[in-house]
Amino acid sequence: MYEVELKHRADHDSVRTKLEEMGAEHTDSRRQVDTYYSAPHREFADTDEALRIRREVPDDGETATKLTYKGPLVERESKTREEHETSVESESALEGVLSGLGFEPAATVEKDREFYELEGYTITLDSVAGLGSFVEIEQETTEDDVAAVRDGAIELLSTLGLEAGEQIRTSYLGLLLEDAEE
Repeated sequence: MYEVELKHRADHDSVRTKLEEMGAEHTDSRRQVDTYYSAPHREFADTDEALRIRREVPDDGETATKLTYKGPLVERESKTREEHETSVESESALEGVLSGLGFEPAATVEKDREFYELEGYTITLDSVAGLGSFVEIEQETTEDDVAAVRDGAIELLSTLGLEAGEQIRTSYLGLLLEDAEE
């Protein structure tokens, strides 16, 4: 599967108002803490890959843990990449497996997220610690439908009053690391 994603800095109040006017359904709110790992056999920053453990705490308070691999970006017009994700029963066991294989925690990204659904897309309002407010529009698709899904996401971004040309293709992790270097 491929995840087509557009990301943009945005004022949440104005986007939330537009989403309500458009009939978007608020589906969830949750806190996510993502720990990214470095690999012993290659530099993920150079290959544009990511491996992370995500801890999610939804409004109902029941924590879930997922392991995610994100492949390199596959096009210039969006943040489209191959993604594989699975639920994890034991976070401590997973940390032990990764450590045993030489993977080490590299950085942590913390965010509060509000999820909306509209026209088959997930629209997420993100408040990222140390970075600010963003909106993400995403949908999973097959390789054959990447262009159509991307074009639909660009149209939705425009309808929300945001410029597609100003989207951010850098991950939150990348943005945090850039800020740390400055």
